[in-house]
Amino acid sequence: MTATAEAEDVLKRHLVWDAHSCLPLHPDMDVGVLERHRAQGVDFVSVNVGMDMNPLEQVMAVLAGFRAQVRRHADRFVLAGSVADVERARAGGRLAVAFDLEGGVPLLGRTEMVALFYDLGVRQIHLAYNRNNPLGGGCYDDDVPLTPLGRRMVAAINAAGMLMDCSHTGHRTSLDVMAASTAPVFFSHANPRALCDDGRNVTDAQIDACVATGGVVCVNGVGRFLGDLKAGTPAIVRHVDHLVQRVGPERVGLGIDYCYPAGGLDENPKGLVKGYWWPKAHGYANGLDVKLAEPEQLPGIVAGLLKLGYAEGDLARILGGNMRDLAAKVWR
Repeated sequence: MTATAEAEDVLKRHLVWDAHSCLPLHPDMDVGVLERHRAQGVDFVSVNVGMDMNPLEQVMAVLAGFRAQVRRHADRFVLAGSVADVERARAGGRLAVAFDLEGGVPLLGRTEMVALFYDLGVRQIHLAYNRNNPLGGGCYDDDVPLTPLGRRMVAAINAAGMLMDCSHTGHRTSLDVMAASTAPVFFSHANPRALCDDGRNVTDAQIDACVATGGVVCVNGVGRFLGDLKAGTPAIVRHVDHLVQRVGPERVGLGIDYCYPAGGLDENPKGLVKGYWWPKAHGYANGLDVKLAEPEQLPGIVAGLLKLGYAEGDLARILGGNMRDLAAKVWR
């Protein structure tokens, strides 16, 4: 059996969980493109429905549009509110879909918004996207602490049964979140800064604090965060292996962060200043213009880990078992 064939066999035998991916933030975007995920053996994917720069009007329209489409294509997709839904989708050869928010600005400063978003299918959130806001710090801004409002939001997120994500969050705020949270905290798509020195990547202190909560660090496939602008599969394997060597296979997952093409739809909110959210001072040339790994690289990732001698049980944890167990502990 070739390495690729063995990898594809592993993907078929085990739950595969992509902790973060992106569709264009437009309610008319065809959710059917997620078939690419399903074709690669992915069983669950968390899809972004808004960031700090997206007004609530846009976020709600996107949520409504995506939810309606997932339900309309019930032969291929399942709107996942629980781990049982994910298992049911996998058993039927369908892709389970839930949603995430990248930043707490859409909460409008009101803790009760957390439970509302949970009821609408949002299962994970981080408090700040790259820049500081009233809740705390972003990774490309002044390193500020979690604010009193941010602490109340963490408590509301814990109470709602939503996963507390620290991706895109500033160093100090993320550590404060981990100290304040009563539930495990995770990084849905973040790479170790020890391998690639970018503000979006996470330090050893952040990794260790996350693991101490019982959380998981999910590697992404963004070229500039991998130290490989072509987003090559070997670079992803290197980051996964680095984390496993540091914290063990029970605390590592995948959040590929593939962004599906917009296909002519305009998802940008009015007045968006790309240079603010993705600053040139931190190496961005034209906003979020970066090479991303694709779902089709999953077999190569598994093949690369097999070549390093990974046992199938550890691969099962990294591919989805760790995130399933985390969701089972946190989701209501």
